[in-house]
Formats: sequence, C-alpha cells, structure tokens
Amino acid sequence: MADVKVDKTLDVRGEVCPVPDVETKRALKKMESGQVLEVLIDYPLSKERIPANVQKEGHEVLAIEEIGNSEWRILIRKK
Repeated sequence: MADVKVDKTLDVRGEVCPVPDVETKRALKKMESGQVLEVLIDYPLSKERIPANVQKEGHEVLAIEEIGNSEWRILIRKK
C-alpha cells in the first residue's frame, strides 16, 4: 500500500482498549471525506475492533499490515 497518500497518522501504540478505538473515531471525525488515516497499534484486540468499528460507520479499511513484532498499521479512508 505504498502508493496510498496518508493524510494523518495516529500512533496509539502502548494504549489498550478502548483508547485506540476512541482516538481513531475522534481522528476520523476531524478529517475530510476521502482522506486516509494511518493508525499504528500494538494491542492485538484493536486489530480486530478498529476495522470492524470504522466499517460500521461506513469508512473503508484499505489495509492491515504487520509492521513489527506485535505491531500493526491500519489504513482507513474516511467516507
């Protein structure tokens, strides 16, 4: 997904639920439609919850990539 332009990065590594979910929702709220949010997490449950929650709100999950030992990067396009 190197060709995707990231508009905002949210680094919530070190945080546990519900902080990554809440911060992701808050960041998306401030963004323009079509912009891409990159979320960096290291909490395994967030890897399941964040994509499920943002898709429920109509946003598009572009990628979920493992970037390190127990670290992931989620790319979300705001609806």
